[in-house]
Amino acid sequence: MRINVVTLFPDFFRGPLGLSIPARAAAAGLVRYNLVQLRDFTHDRHQTVDDLPYGGGAGMVMKPEPFWEAVASLAPDGADRPNGPILLMSARGRRFTHEDAVRLSLREELTFLCGHYKDVDHRVAEHLATEELSLGDFVLSGGEIPALAMLDAVVRLLPGAISDHESASTDSHYDGPLSAPSYTRPAEYRGLTVPGILLSGDHAKIAAWRREQAERLTRERRPELLLEHPDHE
Repeated sequence: MRINVVTLFPDFFRGPLGLSIPARAAAAGLVRYNLVQLRDFTHDRHQTVDDLPYGGGAGMVMKPEPFWEAVASLAPDGADRPNGPILLMSARGRRFTHEDAVRLSLREELTFLCGHYKDVDHRVAEHLATEELSLGDFVLSGGEIPALAMLDAVVRLLPGAISDHESASTDSHYDGPLSAPSYTRPAEYRGLTVPGILLSGDHAKIAAWRREQAERLTRERRPELLLEHPDHE
């Protein structure tokens, strides 16, 4: 897989992509990261990427031309855009989910567009990006944090990125509900003890306990997940 990230701040990504699962996946040849500096696609001496909004109002809007040219630079010969989804990070976007991570992990190339300032010219959203995605109902300073979070969610699903597939398959949201709570040694700490069932060695009872706890936590904290996945009711 090739992952392109178009951003004003390529350095934001270099540290995280050099650590943990994203780094191991790259070292194993599962993914290649391509960080694209948006200012390289401006044509004035100030490398201007934003301007005042038409119609007035507060804040600055990112110009369409640098995004279009940056994306075109990633296209194969004879094309005007790269293969695969072009994802604009946007507070207006649909909320990113685990299902999106699974879907995107099956593609050979992804391109993330990171905005900044007040907004991005809407022509980028309507005619250049193939999807607008959001982390949630809040506003961040730019698209870098959402892009990094989504990138990580996708890369860890690539076959071979995680050595222990069972660990990933029991994560929250992997198959609908939240995951059961986890405990490790010591069995007692500051008077707080691990549930006895986990120390029993009875794997059938442990599995049943985990299913019950997962359902309990999901009902308490995210009941809508049970409605979205009625097979876990």
